[in-house]
Amino acid sequence: MRIRLATNALVVLAGPSGSGKSTWATTHFDPNQIVSSDHLRSVVGEHEHDLGASDDAFAVLDQIVERRLARGLLTVIDTLGMDRERLERWRAIAHAHGAPIHLVRFDEPAAAVRKRNRSRATPVPSKVLSAQLAKWEDLGDELGDGFDQVHAPSEVVIVARTLLDRPSGTATGLRFGLSISAWDWPGETADLAARLGQVAAEAEQAGFDSIWVMDHFMQIPQVGRDWEPMLEAYTALAWLAARTTRVRIGALVTCVTHRNLAHLGKILATLDVLSGGRAVCGLGAGWFEREHVTHGYRFPPLAERYDLLEDALEFLPLQWGPGTPAFEGRAFSTPEARGYPRPIQERIPLLVGGSGEQKTLRLAATYGDACNLFGEPDIIKHKVDVLHRHCDQIDRDPTEVEITQLSPILSATDTKQLQARIDELRPSSVSAHRFIEGRNAGTVTEHIDRFSRLAHAGVETAIVSLADVGYPEAVSDFAPVIAAFRS
Repeated sequence: MRIRLATNALVVLAGPSGSGKSTWATTHFDPNQIVSSDHLRSVVGEHEHDLGASDDAFAVLDQIVERRLARGLLTVIDTLGMDRERLERWRAIAHAHGAPIHLVRFDEPAAAVRKRNRSRATPVPSKVLSAQLAKWEDLGDELGDGFDQVHAPSEVVIVARTLLDRPSGTATGLRFGLSISAWDWPGETADLAARLGQVAAEAEQAGFDSIWVMDHFMQIPQVGRDWEPMLEAYTALAWLAARTTRVRIGALVTCVTHRNLAHLGKILATLDVLSGGRAVCGLGAGWFEREHVTHGYRFPPLAERYDLLEDALEFLPLQWGPGTPAFEGRAFSTPEARGYPRPIQERIPLLVGGSGEQKTLRLAATYGDACNLFGEPDIIKHKVDVLHRHCDQIDRDPTEVEITQLSPILSATDTKQLQARIDELRPSSVSAHRFIEGRNAGTVTEHIDRFSRLAHAGVETAIVSLADVGYPEAVSDFAPVIAAFRS
């Protein structure tokens, strides 16, 4: 059975000298993830067999473990693993940093251990090894007390923390949206239009219910480098409208400082008409100051941006509705809320982006048809509870506000395909485990489990940003996840 490890796990190896701990560790982990007491003796002492340097070596080992776990780094401790006080100390460090702690037991027959020891360049003295074997026998199963899991040595699979837990059962009825957040796809810039059309067709075929793009003028630092391509949101959405027939389309989310609100309303009404009534209006207060400065836009203080967001939520339905009423807002006003042609939809759905409990979720409860949240099930459940309390305060039915959640995703059919995609996509400056964690990299089965937990927490539409979206078959490979939630 494979050992599934979170990207922040602490792994303690235990067994007598010559039981195969170091060989197994170097086979399954990067050298910089392994903290070896033998190696540290050679650092603080004369060589790795300098037993007089053991206390100093273990003091350094504890410091390394503490600092690595504080940074969320997977760490493997390669020692005998039979000292109760040290085991308790490592368990305490792991628990203090919220890291799962695993024990890997190397229960090799004594004869095999002695034979392997004799083949070493510097064998452990026979009496010392005999004492280790006797202590190993005495410790027995109690050695695993206090560990989250105990394993025999086997193949290791590193898994994003979000994909480790398993739900009680698969939910049904969960919808999926596809968010496109990067355009640095294989090929030339001239290939983007055709490939985007292909992605859109694949998304409809795979069962996605919506397609979203970011409303940014330059790539954001959370996703890539600022010189990477970034298509203008509503021009890209117009292209998607022309290349699709079923999915809803929208910006996740439109920054209210990027466009005059009346102009934004006109853009959205036009998009709704040309898409046959499939537009969604995602709105947010904005945050990327450098983007504004670079493109000559004013970046108002946060309070003013929230005023403008609330104005947008009030004004846009007026502009899309009957007549041409005057609008006097907090940061935006017009003598006539005029917009022709009207959208095909009686009301273009308003999605409010963000999870702020005092302002953003209050605005979603007051004006929104949907909200977009971040986080895992425990966080989502809390945010949904907050949203529902805001709805209760204004006597609004909370089921009128759709709960959506956004996640970066890398999905593959099996672990072999997943590792190949990680190797292909991961920048050299990012460790494999950081990449796995940041992209929620996992197999189809693991993603089904995670989305089930999110659905049970209240998510109605899961919006995924596929890390490999520009690559062939990336979208269609996600189809089995979507199919699992079709009732």
